[in-house]
Amino acid sequence: MQGNLNEIDIRSLLELIELGQRSGFLWVETDNNAGKINPYNQRQEEKSQWLIFFDSGQIIYAVEGESDTSKIDDYLRYYRVKDWQNCIELASLSSSVIPEYGYLWALLEQKIITPNQARNIIYSLVSDVLFDLFSLHQGSFSFCNALVLEPQVTTFEISSLTSEISQQTLDWKKLYPYIQSPRQFPILTDIEKLSSNLPQPTVNKLKHWANGQTSLRQLARCLNKDTVTVAKAIYPYMQDNLVRMVYSNTRKLSIQSQPNRKNRIICIDDAVTTVKSIESTLHAGGYDAIAITSPLEAIGQIFNIKPDLIFCAFTMSDLDGWEICAMLRNSSTFRKVPIIILGTSCKFIDRIRAKMVGATDYLSKPFQNNELLVLVDKYLQSQPAFK
Repeated sequence: MQGNLNEIDIRSLLELIELGQRSGFLWVETDNNAGKINPYNQRQEEKSQWLIFFDSGQIIYAVEGESDTSKIDDYLRYYRVKDWQNCIELASLSSSVIPEYGYLWALLEQKIITPNQARNIIYSLVSDVLFDLFSLHQGSFSFCNALVLEPQVTTFEISSLTSEISQQTLDWKKLYPYIQSPRQFPILTDIEKLSSNLPQPTVNKLKHWANGQTSLRQLARCLNKDTVTVAKAIYPYMQDNLVRMVYSNTRKLSIQSQPNRKNRIICIDDAVTTVKSIESTLHAGGYDAIAITSPLEAIGQIFNIKPDLIFCAFTMSDLDGWEICAMLRNSSTFRKVPIIILGTSCKFIDRIRAKMVGATDYLSKPFQNNELLVLVDKYLQSQPAFK
């Protein structure tokens, strides 16, 4: 199931998934609307992507953009978890599709957080994703039937979530034009006036949070509140010109300042010997290659690192390569990324089938190392690393 958001809205799409009790994941991506204001008055500075995982019509987890464990750290501050700064190493203990989810599961497994805290964190993260998605009217989506995200911490009914988020979006509209996006940063405009009109404890709190370094959404996470509730609390100060919202370009600048990197290649095949051989050959050829034997894990990796080329086996146990290829071709981000199908047959019909699902080329197993490198050079030699 795939299509465009101008044909069906996110809420209706979620209701269909719930009604059909479907399991798998939904990939949503915005169109290239940089700098435009969408109908909910949230500025989209760059293309965004989301993943939502389902089990039997219920939501398991959701993530926006690159999987970022710092979101979890914000909640660890709120719950006053001891030595939370050292907990990041726990992310490596899990082989989860989404590193952020693996980090959360490791914290739970090590009894650093309680099951109730884990559920509350996931609920907040899922709510944030749905809040963003409910504002979208342009973009594309693709639903893939696959094994569910494991191990499961909790599940949420879609109907109750959508009702709550719909009310939040209505409340959010009332804050415009003072507040336009959860990604804006509150800053103080007149500290002297603030101090003369408010109690000192309130002033101190505003100084701490409205420092131009903490986004509205991050502030909500640190306070364990939903974004709209926090925005409503700040709103009166903005009306009195004591606080204003700004957009920060810090993250964008840090991305632009990164030096050119090696081309990244992902190799997906549930045959361990095949992907390890490809990985070794590509490393020797000067490429940054990642071997993945789980198709579901590969989806998370593709979503996070945005590879410059993908090798993908045609037939796998959990998720076929043609399904992965078709899904990626529905995404504007990966529409032009070279995808080379790894097949076990030299038959012409298999090559045609690979082309039909959008593959760039076809490589029949077994193959020689020089065949592999010739194909990689063909598609990456004149192509810069993915930015």
